[in-house]
Amino acid sequence: MKATATAHPIQGLVKYHGMRDDVERLPYHDSISVCTAPSHTRTTVEFSMDYEEDTYVVDGEELDGRAFDRLEAVVEKARSMSDAAHTVYPVRIESENSFPSNVGLGSSSSGFAAAARALAEAAELDASLQEISTIARVGSASAARAVTGAFSQLYTGLNDEDCRSRRIPTNLHEELKVVVALVPYHKETEDAHDEAVDSHMFDARMAHVHGQIAEMRDALREDDFDRAFELAEHDSLSLAATTMTGPKGWVYWQPATLAVFNRVRELREEEDVPAYFSTDTGASVYVNTTEDHAEYVEEQIADTGVSTTTWGVGGPAQLQDDHLF
Repeated sequence: MKATATAHPIQGLVKYHGMRDDVERLPYHDSISVCTAPSHTRTTVEFSMDYEEDTYVVDGEELDGRAFDRLEAVVEKARSMSDAAHTVYPVRIESENSFPSNVGLGSSSSGFAAAARALAEAAELDASLQEISTIARVGSASAARAVTGAFSQLYTGLNDEDCRSRRIPTNLHEELKVVVALVPYHKETEDAHDEAVDSHMFDARMAHVHGQIAEMRDALREDDFDRAFELAEHDSLSLAATTMTGPKGWVYWQPATLAVFNRVRELREEEDVPAYFSTDTGASVYVNTTEDHAEYVEEQIADTGVSTTTWGVGGPAQLQDDHLF
């Protein structure tokens, strides 16, 4: 059976690093994100006796090694939840991204989310988006939030009933525009998870992150734009400090990254423009602003010398009719 789905990547608002379980990918604490659109991943899945083995292709390149193993874990999770006889056959998965990958823009989140959504359909699972988020989670915990879409929270837990993603009700999706400052610089997020846990600042982050989650949830429920994205800006600094003080002293921000930070603060402090920076794992920057200011903010960020685009808020992973193969 064949199925196709699309999903949008996430921007972390209160992020996580570090896993209490590397197999089921159970984070130490909750996390909150917003999906960005029209950026998306489209993925087609087919179980068939005509295939000799499981095969995974992303942007025209066949996966092997660790990348293969991560997607295989998602496939096996879907198979374990399915009673459909055809899931014993080999599966082919092809995926295409509409945006650059491995530059800190959340391609793994949309990739595993789209795969999980399509796998659930192809495996004939009668599953809610929250349940499908547990399938995506074993590929990337961030992908769980990309399944439910928009503003979502992944809850910590030691099982699938607890560690799943749920939407947070808010109207900020009507106001938010995200100016993306693309700073190409590749780093593996999995390395960051290992580094953060070994940082002497990890315990300090754990001590305050639960309060950060509560503050963010409240700001979103109150539709408080400035409060929510000021929190996201501070969380980016906190997470980076934890990662950069790991054993390898990993600094992934580049001069262009810092130039964007400085320009954002100038816009806010000198011109009273609602603009807040945020980063995930990588050197690229999200600049969160409002629809009324988005065009001006993008012009100002582009003047720092980086490539820019403006995105809005994306919804949940969705099934599509047009297949990739």
